[in-house]
Amino acid sequence: MMDLDDEMPGPVAKPKRSGDRVFVAAGFILATAAAFFPWYVFFHQESFGIAPMGYTDTRDLPETPGRSVVNVSPLAIPDEDDGSVAPSVFDPIVTATVPNPGDKASNASAALDEVPTQAFPGKPQYRLLHVANGRALIEDRSGMYIVRIGSVLPDNSRLATLEQRDGKWVIVTSNGEVVQN
Repeated sequence: MMDLDDEMPGPVAKPKRSGDRVFVAAGFILATAAAFFPWYVFFHQESFGIAPMGYTDTRDLPETPGRSVVNVSPLAIPDEDDGSVAPSVFDPIVTATVPNPGDKASNASAALDEVPTQAFPGKPQYRLLHVANGRALIEDRSGMYIVRIGSVLPDNSRLATLEQRDGKWVIVTSNGEVVQN
């Protein structure tokens, strides 16, 4: 006789599909994020926009002190080991400073404290356009500038005073020049 267990198969166990559920859930989350991210960017544009470049058109150099040590490339120093070059009385390294021939070591520090006055190469032409509220509007070839007492002018001098002479405004520079409109 046959056993009942042999004739009737029991319930078949379905394979678990948890991996499919993970892919479905990940796809749903990804689709939701892709749908809402453009709206997030739209409402928070300051976080995602291109930052404008900060540009100022100033004529003044920063008031930083110069470097106390200058590195010189070894290639700038001539090789005098072969003896073919006669020793020179001049320093072969360019340092952009030239001492006065009459200076002694004690006067050298006093000479360094003085600011040399050197004329600006080429005479830049500028003119006074208007004066108001202690400021002057000047113009040169590169544009117009608002300056006040102490500002650097296009000829590398400083604005000393603004005066009114004979009913017209004039600029007196630190070089003693008088520019009128």
